[in-house]
Amino acid sequence: MAVEVLIGWRYLKAKRRQTFISLISVISLAGVALGVMTMIVVLAVMTGFEEDLKSKILGVNAHVTILGNKKPMTAYRELLPRVSAMDGVISAEPFVYGQILVSGLGNASGAVLRGVDPQLTKQYGHLGKMIRRGELDDLDAPVADGEAPPVFLGVEMAKQMGLVKGDVIRLISPLGRVTPLGGRAPRIQTFKVAGTFESGMYEYDSSYVYVSLSRAQEFMNLGEAVTGLELRVDDLYQADQVRERVVAALGPDYRGRDWMEMNLGLLSALKLEKAAMFIILCLTVLVATFNIVTTLTMVVMEKTREIAVFMSMGATRKMVMNIFVFQGLLVGLTGTLAGLVSGLALCGVLKEYRVVELPSIFYVTTLPVRVEALDVALITISAVVLCFLATLYPAWQASRLSPVEALRYE
Repeated sequence: MAVEVLIGWRYLKAKRRQTFISLISVISLAGVALGVMTMIVVLAVMTGFEEDLKSKILGVNAHVTILGNKKPMTAYRELLPRVSAMDGVISAEPFVYGQILVSGLGNASGAVLRGVDPQLTKQYGHLGKMIRRGELDDLDAPVADGEAPPVFLGVEMAKQMGLVKGDVIRLISPLGRVTPLGGRAPRIQTFKVAGTFESGMYEYDSSYVYVSLSRAQEFMNLGEAVTGLELRVDDLYQADQVRERVVAALGPDYRGRDWMEMNLGLLSALKLEKAAMFIILCLTVLVATFNIVTTLTMVVMEKTREIAVFMSMGATRKMVMNIFVFQGLLVGLTGTLAGLVSGLALCGVLKEYRVVELPSIFYVTTLPVRVEALDVALITISAVVLCFLATLYPAWQASRLSPVEALRYE
């Protein structure tokens, strides 16, 4: 094998009349490097977007949600310690959820009311990190008779309705008291804006309203019941298994949903987009490998006499084939290594410095970059395999040369 490597290396070093072949080798190397670098940067940015989106979704939603079947959960106090002690569960919090209308300063907007326990949320949840004005403890602050209880609004809702901290608004629930005629009269209650939160997701910041758990129970006429329990698990990607174990342990009166199930469409679209982008960028590397085919084909034509002499001295067809496979692989491996180094360096620059500023219409202000070891390995293997496949045809053509025919006209 040492002989094939030595000869392949010498063929790469162009003489005066082979400068064009060497130039094509450099172009091939640069093409592979550029393709690999592009793949690393693009997939790192897409992975960064995906992870950032997941973190924002999970900042508002729980990993697993346990609900009662067709009715509110009344025995949640007994279930909390039981569920919290199950394998894979980090915390369990009760919550109230309902559709409402927010009215204030002559404006109105549909919204989602969420009642949370401020102390449990402060300890386990992410709401405290999202508060932009006010303090999370203000949700549970005592109020005097006749005083409006506190509420937190999303920054987008507050902006659209022109509300600031201290403004008084009305929350309207269609599930109010039952009238003597059997219908329901909407329930209207006055609240005071205690602060705002920002999740980074427009749909949440423009529609979510937070109040304390006890006040949400009173407003939604739930008594001592809650809508369900929100669980946080130690492994995000095992949330479905935790959900199944919890529901199985609690019995048929309860059902559950996990964050992957609730965001299946969005997550599937992200995965499909990433896979499609990987395939498209592989085609970029494939185009670069055509230069390797061209280079090796031209070397075979240039070195026909030397190949014939080498074979007449006892070299096997396999040895001849190995010469050109090594030559092509050397170009491919060098280009892949250069692409890896430059791609990772560029990712580091994009991550460390705000080189690319995004418009305000996006939920992030700069490119999020996250390099996954699996992505880097897959890109490297794909590039090397494509370069290897590009060497096979020229190498096979060289091995099929007949020494007698090649030397007859020399």
